[in-house]
Amino acid sequence: MSRPLLTMLAAASALGLPALAHSRPVALTAQLKNYGGDGAYLAVYLTDAKGAYVRTLWVAGGKAKYFKHLSDWSRLSAGDAKRLDGVTGASVGAGRTLKVTADLADALIDAGYEIRIDAAAEDMRDSPSDVRIPLTKANAGKPQAGKQYVQSLTFDLK
Repeated sequence: MSRPLLTMLAAASALGLPALAHSRPVALTAQLKNYGGDGAYLAVYLTDAKGAYVRTLWVAGGKAKYFKHLSDWSRLSAGDAKRLDGVTGASVGAGRTLKVTADLADALIDAGYEIRIDAAAEDMRDSPSDVRIPLTKANAGKPQAGKQYVQSLTFDLK
């Protein structure tokens, strides 16, 4: 290749990469039902268009021995050695709200990705994929109802 062509390709790549890597904060709000039990363990994670695990956004609940009860997340994320790096906090009590923010690449929005929450509470039934919401601009700000522990999940694009 000629030197001017190589220079032009290098410049185009340098200008294009930031656009691909651009991300934005996504605020997640999970309102729990008043289910009458102990605090819930929650795994908030992202899956791709085929349902494959992409990344853990947040895990509420500090004892790893209970993570197996977050069965879909536990199974899907098992190979991710960094799945808990900087994304853990206390369990969430019945009727309480979990609010977290995650940086997500703009390329994930309207591309078939889903935000999912697995939920479990001591001495109660586990709820894999308690709530699933497609990561689309159209769904931003619209609460999605959960099945058992999650009253609603809402995300806002910043």
